[in-house]
Amino acid sequence: MLTLLILFNALQLSQILAQSNSDVVKLPNLPSDHLIRYLNTFPKLKKQVEEIRVESRACWGHERNCSAEARFQTPHCPGEHTGWVQSKEAQVQTFYYQADFGFIQQQLSELTPQCMPKYLSDSSLECTRYLRFCRGRNLLIDLRDLPQRKERIRYHMDVLKPGQILGHCELNRTRLQGEMEHIGSALQSWAPELRYFDVLPQPVLESGACDLVVNAPTFIMKIDATYNMYHHFCDFFNLYASLFVNQSHPAAFNTDVQILIWETYPYDSPFRDTFKAFTQRPIWTLSEVQGKRICFRNVVLPLLPRMIFGLFYNTPIIQGCSNSGLFRAFSEFILHRLQIPYRPPPVRKLRITYLSRRTKYRQVLNEQELLARLEANEEYEVQRVSYERLSFLDQLEITRNSDMLIGMHGAGLTHLLFLPNWACLFELYNCEDPNCYKDLARLRGVHYVTWEHRDLVYPQDEGHHPDGGAHAKFTNYRFDADEFERLVAQAATAVRAHKDYQQATAALAQHDEL
Repeated sequence: MLTLLILFNALQLSQILAQSNSDVVKLPNLPSDHLIRYLNTFPKLKKQVEEIRVESRACWGHERNCSAEARFQTPHCPGEHTGWVQSKEAQVQTFYYQADFGFIQQQLSELTPQCMPKYLSDSSLECTRYLRFCRGRNLLIDLRDLPQRKERIRYHMDVLKPGQILGHCELNRTRLQGEMEHIGSALQSWAPELRYFDVLPQPVLESGACDLVVNAPTFIMKIDATYNMYHHFCDFFNLYASLFVNQSHPAAFNTDVQILIWETYPYDSPFRDTFKAFTQRPIWTLSEVQGKRICFRNVVLPLLPRMIFGLFYNTPIIQGCSNSGLFRAFSEFILHRLQIPYRPPPVRKLRITYLSRRTKYRQVLNEQELLARLEANEEYEVQRVSYERLSFLDQLEITRNSDMLIGMHGAGLTHLLFLPNWACLFELYNCEDPNCYKDLARLRGVHYVTWEHRDLVYPQDEGHHPDGGAHAKFTNYRFDADEFERLVAQAATAVRAHKDYQQATAALAQHDEL
């Protein structure tokens, strides 16, 4: 038996485990305050640990018995609720169920059997409403006709035909067909694939129909994008959220899982290292398994990136609220799993990272002038970076150790997800797309600033969209240096006022004195 010492804001439990020579209960690699919640989710596993010296009722927030005080984080709702809901409490609750662990709780409450097993060796299938999340056991997917397809597959709704997805269980056809409302797009639900679900007369693994049996738990993903960070992190975030919906077994956060991307294009992405937070296995696409009948012992069809009223991309956020614990947990999970180093903020200098674009459009024509203003301020430590020239892990290390991130509207601002809790995103100009990164900053819980006076920003021209017409995203800009300096100072004040920043700098100052 192993004694675990829970030390919040100190050594992580995973480090304690690594240092122990005792027989160890295998626990997932999670940040310390995530791990205690994991243990509280699985009390039988927790009992195998001989002693936990700090008792904790900490929970995520999706659990039915989780109090507001014990959950991972409570939304911050200082804004006016009048006109939206009847009370401040309703405002907080609305945000919580739209964009936080309340969304997970809703998915869990919706899980309904679609195909019921009679015996342990039978198949099973259960899904949430509109087939946005599903999981099954002992299912067969027939991909033998894919090699004959002339076109490559991506965003297709006709990958499977009748008789090509099967299970040996009691299928409720009426119930399954009743969940087909969100079939309008490939990335809204799993309806395009499950509409043809049918029954195999004998147990799948005993049928002789399996050309390949996949024993590892498998997540089949329909992804939004690979080269655009904003859209690809819709995929990663929903995969993370799905771990909680699927959290019925202590292995929920294990990395010995298979990920299968539901397309035949080779998977390549500058953000591919992010998958290492979820799996230790190579990523499969349909090209790796086409031409075969694949039998999955355990398969998950996770939440999708473009669900109606979903998470990240289509999240409807009530006015006046910010700080989703689910988004913060995702940030901490990714940074921890990818082992991104953290350095406390300097006591006297604010770390400002300026994202310099090397693209054709949205360049800052007087970038050097603006940066010279910041570099002249002794309270700032300024670095200019072009992230496209760095590995993604190096990008994350810079972001994690920045107090302010400045950049033009673009997918690179998705890095705001991995800023410290106290940080600020300064979207230099939103290019007439005002809500994209403002809302993402609200969800993550970091401060947000953008350009305020249109008469002090000077576009090179009206902008020329490739399909014709003027468009603010397709030109370059010059900015008034005095106004730029004022907005940075405003953002710096917000950073220094954040209690987490004050605690971090105070701890560093105390350490320096010792």
